[in-house]
Amino acid sequence: MIWNKEAECMSNGEKEELQLKLLKEVVKRAYENVPYYKNRFDKLNIKPEDIKTLKDIEKLPFTTKTDLRDSYPFGMFAVPEEEIIEVHTSSGTTGKPTVSGYTQKDLEIWGEVMGRALTMAGAGKKDKIQNCYGYGLFTGGLGVHYGTQTIGATVIPISAGNTQRQIEIMQDFQTSIITCTPSYALYLAEVLEKNGVDIKDLNLKAGVFGAEMWTEEMRKAIEDRLGLSALNIYGLTEIIGPGVAQECEIKNGLHIFEDHFYPEIIDPKTQETLGEGEKGELVLTTLTRDGMPILRFRTKDITGLQKEKCDCGRTQVRMDRITGRTDDMLKIRGVIVFPSQIEKALLKIEGLHPQYQIIVTRPKHLDELEVQVEASPTLFSDEVKHVEEVKKMIESYIHSEIGLRVNISLVEPESLPRSEGKAVRVIDKRNFD
Repeated sequence: MIWNKEAECMSNGEKEELQLKLLKEVVKRAYENVPYYKNRFDKLNIKPEDIKTLKDIEKLPFTTKTDLRDSYPFGMFAVPEEEIIEVHTSSGTTGKPTVSGYTQKDLEIWGEVMGRALTMAGAGKKDKIQNCYGYGLFTGGLGVHYGTQTIGATVIPISAGNTQRQIEIMQDFQTSIITCTPSYALYLAEVLEKNGVDIKDLNLKAGVFGAEMWTEEMRKAIEDRLGLSALNIYGLTEIIGPGVAQECEIKNGLHIFEDHFYPEIIDPKTQETLGEGEKGELVLTTLTRDGMPILRFRTKDITGLQKEKCDCGRTQVRMDRITGRTDDMLKIRGVIVFPSQIEKALLKIEGLHPQYQIIVTRPKHLDELEVQVEASPTLFSDEVKHVEEVKKMIESYIHSEIGLRVNISLVEPESLPRSEGKAVRVIDKRNFD
């Protein structure tokens, strides 16, 4: 099922013609209404009229999270403040939060792209969507909410937390689609098992999971334990929230809604644009955003783009699963390591729970990596010899994945912290002073 066939299945020629028209409009709007962009353009001697082809986007300056923070709170708005009817912010855990402002038109666009995303997960008017993303300044909850209303499905706005209540609602309301972070989905599965709930008695058919990186191995674990089809969604506060891209039933990349968001892949070091299929940093430009247009935003997410038509019939470009972030990259003894690589190795081993934490320290000026991972109750109660064998197996799997030896700590079931939002996977205790 496709929500907006005209937009999602247009020919490449039609798509590029539309994108160029929208790009020219958004560049002109940003230059004329956002002082930050006017100053940047003037310093680089760029005018909106310089955009004559899609490739000319490369003439424009990048926008970074720091730029948005420097404009806090409302310096990036392109309309008078009275036209902004909703605001959201990032978490602000690493400094001032970034602010995202929405006009009525922006909320309609958000509902449209989220409607497409939920339809890709099989949602229709008869579905009940249990929305476990947090409501509030975080964009996740309300993004799903607007998309559900757009397609006429029933939203259950339960928000994050209160896991026992989540399970009661799932059973009593016969929820068909669930939306949350993948780590929380696994926690729900854990609690369901502990409560003796048979997943066959539930009505779940699909889950829309995002807001954190996850692997194919985690997808398999979620699908096996919840009995549903686990699909990946992508978005970010600075661009619109969730609904920038969504995985279809083919599960071969996430379709970017290119009539609203223009994607590029750059080399994060040289900032040069890369070709199709090459891995690099995703850069996004909002083509239709009214209240807060953003040009060439550096997401820090590492991915690649696939342009061939998908078997689902959609023609929009697909982004590969995010394999890491330029700011989540760990450099251990000169080797680049992404947490997702460690997760991939752990999920290949039976008897381990997909709950883990990576601790980085620097004793005696040498980086050390410790991976704490929960063992199943059976494994944890086994004799010491067997436990040591499992630890060696984990070390071997991780070594083959990242090329480094790490210290493994098997910890008791349910001893690592659970998160109802984004899971904290890495604790870096190194002092770089």
